[in-house]
Amino acid sequence: MAPEHRPARQGSVPCDYDAHPERYRLGMRSTWAHTRADLYGRVARLLGELGAATVLDVGCADGALRAALPAPGPWLVGLDASEILLLDHPPPVLRADARRLPVRDRAVDAVTALNVLYHLPDPMPALHEAHRVLRAGGHLLAATIARTDSPEFSAYWTRPATSFDAEDAPGLLARVFDSVAVHSWDAPLVTLPDAAAIRDHLVGRQVRAEIAVAAADGLPTPLQVTKRGALVVAGRDG
Repeated sequence: MAPEHRPARQGSVPCDYDAHPERYRLGMRSTWAHTRADLYGRVARLLGELGAATVLDVGCADGALRAALPAPGPWLVGLDASEILLLDHPPPVLRADARRLPVRDRAVDAVTALNVLYHLPDPMPALHEAHRVLRAGGHLLAATIARTDSPEFSAYWTRPATSFDAEDAPGLLARVFDSVAVHSWDAPLVTLPDAAAIRDHLVGRQVRAEIAVAAADGLPTPLQVTKRGALVVAGRDG
């Protein structure tokens, strides 16, 4: 099968979580099974180091960050637009839009937005909302993927550029917040042991099924996949 044509630049990654929740769950299972990195554990540790007692997890899905937090840990409220995924998140939860947070000003110590802001055509309203609800000294922790992520799949599929890629995220956050620290990764963090794992990994990332099958048939296994992205920690001083 011929490689997929490179897509044009797009503004955001489509949200399909209510329509296809099993696609998301497949992607998460693939991540847990085959990835050496632990983004949620890293964020949980950072929240502890920052002394965050109250956390608003924007784009919480079914609770991956909540599960990574120690007990006792910070009081976390999960917020997501997906009604279906929120059913599996422990309370308290809010169904809402990241661009219109139903939270009062200066209410929380930290806001997390992990692999979520690229779903928005324009992330700036969500960044301003996160700033609004943070107390003085609070932090936004935002994770995202680089445009050059997973180059091993380039013969079949390339991740489209989005509104909030790792290359642009620090600059976008610097428009709103007083301080920005970038924790980047660029390493072969994923090992896919067989063709089925390659297929599931790609389907979980919204790659068309026929392209995922072609990659699974054409790529050698085990396949090491280079992951590139960043966790950006932005602070509000006053």
